[in-house]
Amino acid sequence: MIRYGDEVASIARPLRDPGDLEILLDRAAGARVVMIGEATHGTHEFYEWRAALTQRLIAERGFSFVAVEGDWPDCQRVDAAVRGGTDPREALVRYDRWPTWMWANEETVDFTCWLHEYNAARAPDDRAGFHGLDVYSLWESMREILTWLREHDPDLVPAALDAYRCFEPYAEDPNAYGWATQFVPASCERSVVEMLTTLRDRDFGVWQNAEVVAGAEGYYRTMVRGGPEAWNIRDRHMDRTLDRLLDRYGPAAKAVVWAHNTHVGDARATDQSQYGEVTLGQLARERYGDDEVVLVGLATYRGSAVAGPEWGAPMEAMPVPPARSGSLEEILHLTAPPCGIFVFPPAPDGPDLLTTVLPHRAVGVVYRPERERWANYVPTVLGERYDAFLWFDESHALRPLHTLRVDTREPETFPSGV
Repeated sequence: MIRYGDEVASIARPLRDPGDLEILLDRAAGARVVMIGEATHGTHEFYEWRAALTQRLIAERGFSFVAVEGDWPDCQRVDAAVRGGTDPREALVRYDRWPTWMWANEETVDFTCWLHEYNAARAPDDRAGFHGLDVYSLWESMREILTWLREHDPDLVPAALDAYRCFEPYAEDPNAYGWATQFVPASCERSVVEMLTTLRDRDFGVWQNAEVVAGAEGYYRTMVRGGPEAWNIRDRHMDRTLDRLLDRYGPAAKAVVWAHNTHVGDARATDQSQYGEVTLGQLARERYGDDEVVLVGLATYRGSAVAGPEWGAPMEAMPVPPARSGSLEEILHLTAPPCGIFVFPPAPDGPDLLTTVLPHRAVGVVYRPERERWANYVPTVLGERYDAFLWFDESHALRPLHTLRVDTREPETFPSGV
């Protein structure tokens, strides 16, 4: 580990306050998309510093919106709030799909309240938005579609009802639908495609909800078979949603994306590519070009995080033990500042730390700390997976808004709830 000491010293800078982010803002100045990751879905420092960076990108670099690893209908309530509606806390506390703490937390309240205040001083067409990229809200999106059509375009209600009724026998249980399609010709794909074709030129929100239904139908149908296909459906859906949002905001639009490292990082620099997986960060680089995209990874050596011991279990503030021997996190623990920021030189000019394959921790919403010795690590070429990195030697669990036990029928995401 000591051999990395001089290398780390040459590229690491202390991260003490938001002013220290200037070097990263300069790196992102010409980018169209900045993606900011997290190594867990439940760490205070990740949410706090991701918000601090995003605030500066919006206020000082003109970024147009934030797109998160969250459901479209839930995030649209938040979007309405930050654009001048009710208190954003009221919208966030309504998140009720497990894992609720991912967005129903005090850290996200703090950011969205800042965004609400920022937007209040701007013209309606110049306000920054908050949107969801994910694919899970099949039934919620179906209900949003029907509500909108009944009010605005009742002639199209039958096409949406046909799709909705196809899913009714499964009682909003994605597992039941997924397994049914494996044994009988029960797929709702045809009805969904017909509905999507009908709604494509309608209101942007109702069109996006139709895209969610189409993506979710394919995701649940393929997930029960295992393998990379379901993962790829999900990340490709997020990629297409991001692109639609950029088009919606206009040719000068710029986006900040919040998602787990396993989505933000480029799969080609990890073993994900060996399994046939693509990631949102990789797809963005391919779509917009490397110079238009900045990927920011985050990591911690030890601390605590909110997670569940199994899918649907009550949330807990769990210990995150010291990272395993030989990992990227152990190297940085021994050589980097307690809180640090790295902006990488272009490959292949970087030092060994950036070009060597190293284990890099990834904790999902399902976490069992006792498995640290053999699980939770992704082999990573750091300088190829990301363009920059934020480091926190010790971290703490975030602050959920509520601890309600909610519906646990949502199937576990592949590979570990990330």
